[in-house]
Amino acid sequence: MSLEIAGLEAGYGSARVVQGISFTVPKGSIVTLLGPNGAGKSTTLRVIAGLLKPLGGSIMLDGERLDGLAADVVVRHGLALVPERRELFPSLSVAENLALGAYTRSDRAGIASDLDMVFTLFPRLKERRQQYARTLSGGEQQMLAIGRGLMSHPRYLLLDEPSLGLAPLLIAEIFRKLSDVRVGGTAILLVEQNALAALAVADYGYVLETGVVQLEGTSASLSADEAVRQTYLR
Repeated sequence: MSLEIAGLEAGYGSARVVQGISFTVPKGSIVTLLGPNGAGKSTTLRVIAGLLKPLGGSIMLDGERLDGLAADVVVRHGLALVPERRELFPSLSVAENLALGAYTRSDRAGIASDLDMVFTLFPRLKERRQQYARTLSGGEQQMLAIGRGLMSHPRYLLLDEPSLGLAPLLIAEIFRKLSDVRVGGTAILLVEQNALAALAVADYGYVLETGVVQLEGTSASLSADEAVRQTYLR
């Protein structure tokens, strides 16, 4: 059981941003995509989530083919994207934003159970459940974005730059919570500029450059690789 990407190609207009990449996210794992800006990491997540049509290749989720499906259908299949810059609804409350994360679901008992899970994972969201999203701190907004993603009850969670704009202490807190999410049974595909933080929680990683996988390996092997250390861990 896994999320399997094979020969994925994607881009915008005539620009080919992702050029035939392949990788796997096993069930219950954390896998990270590393690389410089413009390497194709966020584009890859958008294609997997159904927000951008692929130009080639395949996306298989636990044996079901997803490439080309609409975003809401992808969510129903068990995959959720937490986008870069969070994209919350600022004039809605914490509780309302979380409820929107469950928009594809009708199982009230399951939704209530997952809401309790999110509030256990992020107690500050429970304390601020009636506050508008725009009044939250950056760290709290990131917690809300992750919580909203989890409300769809995904088997696989795609996270795009969760540390963006956060102070080091908040980054450490968010990444500790990612380990808790994985323990709860949700696999994570993590795109992150902070390679040190990403490799600290991930099981396996892929380094993308100009839309191509240049290097892959366990987190330990990538952390020890001199080229990775010089480029991404300084």
